[in-house]
Amino acid sequence: MKKEEYIQLCQEVWNHNKLYYAGKPIISDEEFDALLRHLHEIEKQHPSWITPESPSQRVGEALTSGFKTVKHTIPMLSLANTYSKEELEQFLTRMHKLTDKPKLAFSCELKMDGVAVSIRYENGVYVRGVTRGNGQSGDDVTNNIKTISTLPMRLKGKNIPDILEVRGEVFMTHQSFTVLNQQRALAEEPLWANPRNAASGSLKLIDPKEAMKRNLSIVIYGVAEDSSHQFETQFQIHDYLEAHGLPTLQFRERCHTINDIWSFAEKIRKERPHLHYDIDGIVIKLDNLTDQEHLSSTGKHPRWAVAYKFAPEQAVTKVQEITVQVGRTGILTPVAELEPVLLAGSTISRATLHNAEEVQRKDIRVGDTVTIEKGGDVIPKVVSVHLNLRPKHSVAFSMPDRCPNCGTAVVHSAGEVAIRCPNKQCTEQRLRRLMHFAGKGSMDIDGLGIRIIEQLMQLGLVTVPSDIYKLTETDLYQVEGFKEKSVHNLRNAIEISKKVSLARFIMALGISHVGAGIAELLAEQSGSINILSEMTEEQLTTIEGIGPKVAQSVREYFDDQQNREEIAKLLESGIAPEAPSKKAILKHAFNGKVFVLTGTLKGYSRTEAANLIKERGGKVTDSVSKKTDFLLVGEEPGSKLDKATSLGVTILSETDFDDLLKK
Repeated sequence: MKKEEYIQLCQEVWNHNKLYYAGKPIISDEEFDALLRHLHEIEKQHPSWITPESPSQRVGEALTSGFKTVKHTIPMLSLANTYSKEELEQFLTRMHKLTDKPKLAFSCELKMDGVAVSIRYENGVYVRGVTRGNGQSGDDVTNNIKTISTLPMRLKGKNIPDILEVRGEVFMTHQSFTVLNQQRALAEEPLWANPRNAASGSLKLIDPKEAMKRNLSIVIYGVAEDSSHQFETQFQIHDYLEAHGLPTLQFRERCHTINDIWSFAEKIRKERPHLHYDIDGIVIKLDNLTDQEHLSSTGKHPRWAVAYKFAPEQAVTKVQEITVQVGRTGILTPVAELEPVLLAGSTISRATLHNAEEVQRKDIRVGDTVTIEKGGDVIPKVVSVHLNLRPKHSVAFSMPDRCPNCGTAVVHSAGEVAIRCPNKQCTEQRLRRLMHFAGKGSMDIDGLGIRIIEQLMQLGLVTVPSDIYKLTETDLYQVEGFKEKSVHNLRNAIEISKKVSLARFIMALGISHVGAGIAELLAEQSGSINILSEMTEEQLTTIEGIGPKVAQSVREYFDDQQNREEIAKLLESGIAPEAPSKKAILKHAFNGKVFVLTGTLKGYSRTEAANLIKERGGKVTDSVSKKTDFLLVGEEPGSKLDKATSLGVTILSETDFDDLLKK
């Protein structure tokens, strides 16, 4: 694999992660975890490629603008996932090996499908509530959590600790979710996809009075900090929490063997349809807290715990029609319009079919009875077709020869699965490009969603991104439902968007094959949009992580005169893309030097050591060569040490490395 492909995989994982936390995932949890496993395998083979921005190095959930950011006293890590009994057995085997104990106890609990939070009490009084965020810092949602009636503002019972910080999950019951969506339907507002997304959105409302109306619930299942140290096991924690009046998990068991754990999982699987809230599996934790502390974490996941995820729920329905959507780059995507069916707490009426090959492979036809499931319990997809129930005279689906939006003849390039509409003036493409430009990760214009953009296009006020910055108050008053506050808010959001990083501005342009990761590379190496626009394909491919395909796409984009004119208009409107600052410490001993790492380091993981080198201007590669300046050697080094010695490469012990870091 080339490093460019690795960077693209990192970006793909981050994109799916962002979609998940935005409530718009397009793949299942299993598919997401498979991508992560693939990423881990690549990073094992190429540790020098790993950067702090790799999905393997960070917990997912994004921070939200409008909230104060709070650093967690103890990081909030996510759990590693398993999907089979065999994987659970592997986890137990690993625990026995790491603890060197023949007999162990495990605390088995529900895996709530909500929003992870940290709650802090001082002298028994509630003082703060924070979301997981990126694992190191989260959003301060103290006032919104105050509105949850089941959470005590003052701890109960005896022996109240001076400090108690607990971990738990905010969620929405099925009944509250149904009421919320009924209210939104009456107000002609978009419906929430599921209770988890509704809980997440409600928790991050700016106005606590609005959050109170959502009737959120909370459950507490862990302790991050306790000044009294009144317990020794995870299982005791639940009783301790209850004694202080905190809401705890409904089901939990202390297990010792794989059969005990599997029996608990099966019991919960049967209970799942009868619960009044969503779960997506169980959590298995090493019960002894001293053992937990000894095993610590990998930096992203605790070593002493794992989640066992249940398979997605399924339902049977009929395909009433297959429609075709047009994306911002012209790609045509078939969509199954379904007979509405209840699945995992929400009514499903549509499912993406991805592309023509997918439809043909599964042979999905109008009139078919199909089994659908929610990928990750969120996005519906067609799993299989019940051929025995297929109506007579059914016809195989085929993609249209012309764009369903503008009527232009479609094209199918050699080597591509995608079928495209080549007409850049296609109204649907324009709409999608405007949505991409204004969206999160790009210009992030708050309040400029699809419905507003559609109206602005219909009014003839906006056709290209630069038109957004020409909008006047008079223009916006023409938008249906817009009054003084709405006009002011959108005008303000448009003005705020002018201050944007160069990377996000590049991302907003919608250059084919350029995701957020590639945009960061282009921003770092070019320093300005003007310089980037003049770089040749040869110059672009010299950037580590940029391959010929991306370089060609970037060059073709800037060779288009219309694109250049549009960028000029955007800059003239006041947009000022900010170039990234140089992080390397230019005078450091590592600057410009090439490192190779071998063996196991005591004070650092390989990733941590590599990041320290890169932050100081150094480069980390996989193999020793004449160009290598330093070989950093840990315990049990491999053959790289012999080769480095033979080539006269400077050998650094971990102590040497520590000394150089300080210089």
